Amino acid sequence: MGKIEDDEAGARLEAALYSAGRPLTVEELIKASGTESRTKTLTLMTNLVKKAKSVFKAIEISALPDGSYVFQLRPEFNTIIRKYASKPLLPTATLKTLSYIAYMQPVSSKRLVEVRGSGVYLHLRLLQQLDYIGHQNVGRLKIYNTTEKFQKYFGIQGDKDLLKQKLFTKVRSSNQPTVQQQTPSPAESIPQPNQ
Repeated sequence: MGKIEDDEAGARLEAALYSAGRPLTVEELIKASGTESRTKTLTLMTNLVKKAKSVFKAIEISALPDGSYVFQLRPEFNTIIRKYASKPLLPTATLKTLSYIAYMQPVSSKRLVEVRGSGVYLHLRLLQQLDYIGHQNVGRLKIYNTTEKFQKYFGIQGDKDLLKQKLFTKVRSSNQPTVQQQTPSPAESIPQPNQ
């Protein structure tokens, strides 16, 4: 591949981040930029982050703790736009895993696999990329908790016990059927373990 100009490589990075709808690793960004250089790609990403901060008020490009980057809505705008969003941020199965962690925290990886199935490892990776959960190693086990970013994004802040109470109240109020909704049968409301 011929030499890619900075403007072209930057545009490719913007397009990749926008269209992915998920965090992209540096390796994925190197491929997307066409530069084949880690240093060049990281320099371009630093410039893109600065550019996004100066141009956009409601969206941002963020570097996540694992080194990946994501194009996302700023947390303070989440509640405002929820009714306009066409697709959920997280797949249903991943959201169920996040809910379980939030309600049961601290929770071990072993317990998560028992309750949610082996697919939970994919959920955990995505949730960590988004910085909604963190973990501590205790021997060979990982113990998971939600992060401050999770609390801000979902508007549920406070200590762990208060968090559980608020989460329960939010879920309960969102499950109240309206005229347009029908109450699911008991069989439909049972969570499936391998989702």
